[in-house]
Amino acid sequence: MSRFSNKIALVTGASRGIGKAIAGRFAAEGAKVALVSHSMEELNQVEQQFIAAGYEILPLLADVSDADQIERAVEQVISVWGRIDILANNAGIAWEEDFLELKHSNWRKMLDVNLNGMFYTAQQVSRQMVKQGGGIIINMSSTNGIVGEAKYAHYNASKGGIVLLTKTMALELGSYNIRVNAVCPGYIQTPMSEVIDDAEFVEAYIRNKIPLGRVGMPEDVAGVFAFLASNDAAFITGTTIVVDGGQLAF
Repeated sequence: MSRFSNKIALVTGASRGIGKAIAGRFAAEGAKVALVSHSMEELNQVEQQFIAAGYEILPLLADVSDADQIERAVEQVISVWGRIDILANNAGIAWEEDFLELKHSNWRKMLDVNLNGMFYTAQQVSRQMVKQGGGIIINMSSTNGIVGEAKYAHYNASKGGIVLLTKTMALELGSYNIRVNAVCPGYIQTPMSEVIDDAEFVEAYIRNKIPLGRVGMPEDVAGVFAFLASNDAAFITGTTIVVDGGQLAF
């Protein structure tokens, strides 16, 4: 498939997990992909893998919670390729923490990366898309942005904010031919989830909460990003798509 030939995609949090799968999907379908990560080691690893696969990429080291770093990263993409057609606004962090014990510094860190970083990146890329006559932005939210989950007050708040940020962006940017949507994954097996949850927890979660009887994989989410970035989604903006194996149907 070559749905994204001659397209430029920027993917944040691109060096592992869902972000890596999204970047790989766009590249496999013909896009040139800018890979943004805060980890030089992980960025080098994915760079080698993607080059070996024949993908055209641009690795960029940046922390999405730093607006100046994101501005420089976007400027680098423009200087090399001249435009950005697709933004996969994916970078995020998560960990458990009891509400009553939640440290203020941890609350700020979660919001800085998950919500502020989403805003900084989206705003910077949107300004370029306005100049070039349009584009597509896909923000990564979560089922935790729709329903609550204990021990994730900071994460839930950040992901809920992304849902309404997405709707507001869609309202304001539609007249510039910029489509904006959000994806809300449920339980996806990633390096981040493996640090948080042991095998016994995952088995119980599948048994009690997921009608399809398995956890999601990064590729399940990457396919939805590819759909939303394609012409098949040309009349879709301002919405959220849930990818959860039926969890929210309970």
